[in-house]
Amino acid sequence: MIHSFVNWFIKITGWPAELLLFTTKVLYEDKKVQGRHIKGPCIIVCNHTSIFDIVPLIFTFFTRTVRFQTAEVLYKKKSLGFLLKAMGAIYVDRNSKSFDFIDESLEILDAGGVVGIFPESRLPLPEEKDLLEFKPSCVYIALASGAKIIPVHTDGNYFSLKKRAHVVIGKPFDVFDYYDPERSEAENLRVCSEALRSRIKELGENC
Repeated sequence: MIHSFVNWFIKITGWPAELLLFTTKVLYEDKKVQGRHIKGPCIIVCNHTSIFDIVPLIFTFFTRTVRFQTAEVLYKKKSLGFLLKAMGAIYVDRNSKSFDFIDESLEILDAGGVVGIFPESRLPLPEEKDLLEFKPSCVYIALASGAKIIPVHTDGNYFSLKKRAHVVIGKPFDVFDYYDPERSEAENLRVCSEALRSRIKELGENC
């Protein structure tokens, strides 16, 4: 598949730049439970600090092709949009009511693939120090597919000569642990999304 070929080409040719510019150090909540190798269908959910967040995640989960949900604003940049399409990125138009990105994500997971999601849906403003509210689509996709979620936190210290960028891989997050059939679907999505947000925030604080 062209998507896998392009991703492997980027990994093989781009690792020197990743090593020099991102200097990523990977940490683990519990490496025996979840390391960098992923088996089967999976959703990687990460906080969002920069448009470059995709890069360290590509190299962190080196053995799998991660299909990232990507906002429409990046697709409007011609060269970048072409590259994203070639990598198999999932187009998300935040200004429309289309949910095609959910259907595409479910198809990828059903085929045993890996989907990457930044549920904050946008980059934080300078004054926004805490994680933004998570959009519930990642939880909906997990509930509908049954795929496990791997929570990830990045501190966004890219291109720094003084600090290394840290990516923290958490233990799998099971949305069904927070799902209550007595609640409405909307309430379940809210509760599960907030629990996932709290887990990723804890990864950044405690690891």
